[in-house]
This record gives sequence, C-alpha cells and structure tokens, in this order.
Amino acid sequence: MRIKVCGLTRQEDVNACRELGAHWAGFIFHPDSRRYIAPERAASLETGSLLRVGVFVRQDPEEILAIMEACRLDLAQLHGDQDPDFCRRVGPERVLKVLWPQRYEWKEDLQQELDRYAPCCAWFLLDAGLSGGGHGTRIQAPWLGEGLRFRRPWILAGGLGPESIGAGLALGPDGVDLNSGVESAPGIKDRQAMAQTLSTIEGDAE
Repeated sequence: MRIKVCGLTRQEDVNACRELGAHWAGFIFHPDSRRYIAPERAASLETGSLLRVGVFVRQDPEEILAIMEACRLDLAQLHGDQDPDFCRRVGPERVLKVLWPQRYEWKEDLQQELDRYAPCCAWFLLDAGLSGGGHGTRIQAPWLGEGLRFRRPWILAGGLGPESIGAGLALGPDGVDLNSGVESAPGIKDRQAMAQTLSTIEGDAE
C-alpha cells in the first residue's frame, strides 16, 4: 500500500509525512490551485526517502520535464486531459495518470480508458468529481471495485481522511492519496489527522 500526501507546501508537513510512514510527497504546480507551490519552493523542500511527485494540469511536456529536473521529481501526476501521446513524451515509466470515474456512466467506458492509457503510464490515480482535484468529496461510483482490470497499480483519491479511509480501502486500491481530508487549511496539513489515517491503513494491512 503506497501512501501519498499531496498539496504539501511546508517543510514541517513533509517531515511529518516521513515520520508517520508515508511513501510519496506530492507538490501541486497548478497556479489556480489553493495548494500551489512554486517550483523553486518545492525544490528547496527536503523529502529524504519520500518519492517526489509533481501534479500538473496545463503545462506542456517540455515545461513538465524542466520542472521535474529542477525539483528532483520521481513521478509526474498528469491531472488534466493529457492524451496517451502526451504521457509518452513525459515518459511512461514516470507518469501517474489521473482518471475521474464519475465521468463515465458505465463501468465499460472507464475500462476502455484504463486500457487506452495502460501502455503509457506507470500508475493510475482515480479521483472524485469530473475534473480537477482537492474537492474534499469521495468518488461516487458504486461499481468501482467490481471487476475492473487496471493492468497498472492504482491509487484512490477524493476526500480521504480519518473518517473515510476505511471505505476507500474496501475498494482495494494499491495506494491512497491524502490531501484535503488531512488538512487544517489548504496546503496546511493536520498531523493528528494524518496520524489517525495512517494508523487505520496500517491496521487494515495487518
């Protein structure tokens, strides 16, 4: 189970992620986000053993690759409508591709998208809503855990925190993305909420 904490903007929150047992640190490079962090600021944050993930929405591949190098990123989370060719230009082995199950009326339609993107990404991330992220709401797709073939490990996002993580884990993801559900304010993480959520995850894995 991979645990990603996204929307990080402060060194103390990065430190808490590492101390509590998270695996990935996420930085949002979308200027319209309330959790936006400038590349030079992200580059200055020390993450130790945490893998570094950058969230991108409208940047072109060249800008993404430049930010990845400057910020020492391990993965690029493509959180827009980037097509498979875009993913290949960034590098399939480094792409975390976001899909929104609530866009699809039928499970088969989401399956078609999963099959289309599987050759050009390393991970999938399924988020709540119809676009964007950080809404603080859970995915409303009751068929999500029913027989989908991912062909790549997948991460669940969408309002996950101490009260909702159990239901999220029941869907069988390979990882979870924590953001608004473990905050005291946008971009400011709540250590207690993170600790409670990670404790539940650890208990579920035993």
